[in-house]
Amino acid sequence: MPSPKAQKIDFNSDYPCPCRRRGRLVPITLTDAFGCDRCQQIFVVQENAQVIEQLSTTYPYKRAWRWSGHHWNVAHSSLARGYFPLTLAIIFGLIFLLLLTTLNSPLSASLAFRVIAALVLSMMLVLMLWLACRR
Repeated sequence: MPSPKAQKIDFNSDYPCPCRRRGRLVPITLTDAFGCDRCQQIFVVQENAQVIEQLSTTYPYKRAWRWSGHHWNVAHSSLARGYFPLTLAIIFGLIFLLLLTTLNSPLSASLAFRVIAALVLSMMLVLMLWLACRR
């Protein structure tokens, strides 16, 4: 059974490329980096030799992976994990305010229509959060 913890990356070994299934990472001499023999990407070893980070100028954010002993796992940045609860709190606060103002507004339209409209808008906010976190 593979270990769920990240293992230390050995500079004397080669690994499968995390970007492409057929490539192999081989160590680059005199550096703390690996290069893929297929996709020509360069990966730098970070965090006590447990994480590799892709060096790329065309990708909008850094991609990093941890080696589990058998395959690469995506290493999520702590910045994304820190903003997730804040984003959830803002969305639920907006949903609460939206429902509160919908229920306390004058009776110019039917109450059921206003509640349904508020729920549809709140579901759109949740969908936007899901799409943002999925990336």
